[in-house]
Amino acid sequence: MNTTETVYLSKKGMKELKKIVSQLERDRQKTIRELHDQDKTDNHDERLARIEKLAQLDTIEAELADKKTLLTTAKLYPRKRDALKVAIGSVVELIDKNGRKVIYTIVDSVEADPSDGRISAKSPLGQTLLGKTISDTISWGAKAAQLQLVRIS
Repeated sequence: MNTTETVYLSKKGMKELKKIVSQLERDRQKTIRELHDQDKTDNHDERLARIEKLAQLDTIEAELADKKTLLTTAKLYPRKRDALKVAIGSVVELIDKNGRKVIYTIVDSVEADPSDGRISAKSPLGQTLLGKTISDTISWGAKAAQLQLVRIS
């Protein structure tokens, strides 16, 4: 991960990231306590269990370091966004040719969850939407689906 690149998160995304860091720190402490309990093992199975715990601890520590680095580079979306053009943090309302409405929030890749309506600014649709204005028609996907941008907030 590039540590100099700023990552923009929503308040919800920042809160979730802090929650993940806290949980990883608790998991790390719990695993360390369990390792101390297994310190003096003579049994072969107990030694294998200790090796597995050490591997688990390494995984937790690597993920924790990654999330902490992300947290240090993360900033909240700018409060005032131009509601005339789509930017990271914008909520867009699109209508397809059948009149179906979809709403997406444009977010950084870290926070993206399409099933929750949060799409990455780096995704094909996100890249296509960035900089667009109300009434623009967006062609997207392999079938070049036509979407009309009707609202930006």
